[in-house]
Amino acid sequence: MAIGSEGVSDRFQALRLFVEIARTGSFSKGARAMKLSQPTASRIIALLEEQLGTTLFSRSTRALTLTEPGTAYLARVQPILASLEAADDAIRGTDDLRGTLRIAASSIFASRAIVPRIGAFVARHPNLQVELTIDDRRQDLIQEGVDVAIRFGKLPDSSAIARLIGSWPLVVAAAPAYLEARGTPETPEALADHAFVIAGPVAGKELLFHRGDRQVRVQPKGQVAIDGAEVAVSAVRAGLGIAVASLPSFAEDLDTGKLMQLLAGWRLADIEAHALFAGGQAAKPAARAFVDHLVEVFRSV
Repeated sequence: MAIGSEGVSDRFQALRLFVEIARTGSFSKGARAMKLSQPTASRIIALLEEQLGTTLFSRSTRALTLTEPGTAYLARVQPILASLEAADDAIRGTDDLRGTLRIAASSIFASRAIVPRIGAFVARHPNLQVELTIDDRRQDLIQEGVDVAIRFGKLPDSSAIARLIGSWPLVVAAAPAYLEARGTPETPEALADHAFVIAGPVAGKELLFHRGDRQVRVQPKGQVAIDGAEVAVSAVRAGLGIAVASLPSFAEDLDTGKLMQLLAGWRLADIEAHALFAGGQAAKPAARAFVDHLVEVFRSV
């Protein structure tokens, strides 16, 4: 029996299952998300592939990946399902948000900025399931099923819809143990004799310090490079070098004395944080409500 012959709901179940399997890269995880057994999920996808006349997934003992037709189909199906969910939410209104909200953010921003401030939002929407994905890379929002992603720095040309949620100064910091061993730099020029933990804003980039009309350019150098922001801050606390990050990233460690701010009389450029919604589709009411919440709470930061 072809999918859809028993009603529209069967077809949408198949499409939602397809998206979940593509997002998780696993039949078993996709099946659990849809509250189905794995054999049932496999049968539904097999019927969908039969109806479409193409293979959507490439299966092996090591990995499950989308085929080229599967990738193209996902790009078309995701916006349709997102629009349907948005329509449901719009009818119910933001006071009764339901379904799943998928948020992606870097490790340090998630742990130090989002998690401490998300409690009020979750309590306000008890019927909403929130999934927070921790990832320091830039995801494909549509392919990975992300409703809203938090990104720092300049945004590349993109079809994604973006909203500014905050702007904070960059701060230079190091651990007391590092400064005791290597000395405290008093000027930007003195940073040439110091080791940086190469991560975040300093990864492969030149730093431009300002004080009045004076500008000093510094090219950070160091033996340790880390692509995870939270781990990079841990490396700085361990005395492996100096680091540059947004003020919220360092705030707790500066307050407790685990890190010391350097060159406070000099200023680096502020760094902006944006909320990105997948391009070509209306943002979920839940995603818009969450970003409204972030904008409100960050006004006091």
